[in-house]
Amino acid sequence: MAVSPSSSVQRARQELAERLRDIRLDSGLTGVAMSAAAGWHEAKTSRIETAKQAPSDSDIRTWCQACGVPYLAVDLIAASRAADSMYMEWKRLHRTGMRRLQETRGSLYERTRQFKVYMSTVVPGFLQVPGYATALMSAITAFQDTPDDVAEAVRARMSRNRIVGSEGRRFTMLIEESVLRYRVGDNEVMLAQLGHLMSVTALPGVKLGIVPFTAEARPMWTLEAFTVFDDARVHVETLTAQLTITVPGEVVAYLRAFDQLAGIAVYGPEARSRITCAINSLS
Repeated sequence: MAVSPSSSVQRARQELAERLRDIRLDSGLTGVAMSAAAGWHEAKTSRIETAKQAPSDSDIRTWCQACGVPYLAVDLIAASRAADSMYMEWKRLHRTGMRRLQETRGSLYERTRQFKVYMSTVVPGFLQVPGYATALMSAITAFQDTPDDVAEAVRARMSRNRIVGSEGRRFTMLIEESVLRYRVGDNEVMLAQLGHLMSVTALPGVKLGIVPFTAEARPMWTLEAFTVFDDARVHVETLTAQLTITVPGEVVAYLRAFDQLAGIAVYGPEARSRITCAINSLS
């Protein structure tokens, strides 16, 4: 897997590389001796120690064995897999379909108390109705050419979405006004989705903001979709992958962007007025 340019991923990979280098040095092996013991070219040892190549599980076991510390392999493999999980291609996440991802995220959502969501292209998953989710997931499945378990994935998403408005959780969700106009599904689906957004504005613990087409002196440009969990973890959605951000400096940057977008969004009656206009445009 290609190393992500994100410093969250780079830092995790660098830390693993440094641990492997320290293990080699502590064992008294030179790079040449390490490579010979492992049975691979010296260039590979160099690439691993400089974080230019991500070691496989087998590489880590071989490294630890060569350095006389095979018992360290388990923890190092776990660290390597954690770094991998920071940049996950959608095709890998959806390799068995979309249902599994909906279900595995449940534990993260259950322990999170404050959600901040920004969406520039589609309605947030938390607020999707079954028809809208079905149309969206069907399009994603076709584009990615992954197994079609859309019906099961939609049921899992709807089950997960019961946490919206639940006691002890706060949701602040920002969407660009254009999201109200993008057609995902037919008119009936869009009417149901927009009607649901209208009702969501009255839910306790949920704050829905709409960034207007006409926002002047806009301090933030349109961004990729992202979700912030308890101001400590960010999931960023790109076309090909999900990026997990945990480095504090990067998390702060997303929080700052979110605050600036929240500052130009409209809420309450103004938000409902824009949703109403979108509904009227469908008739």
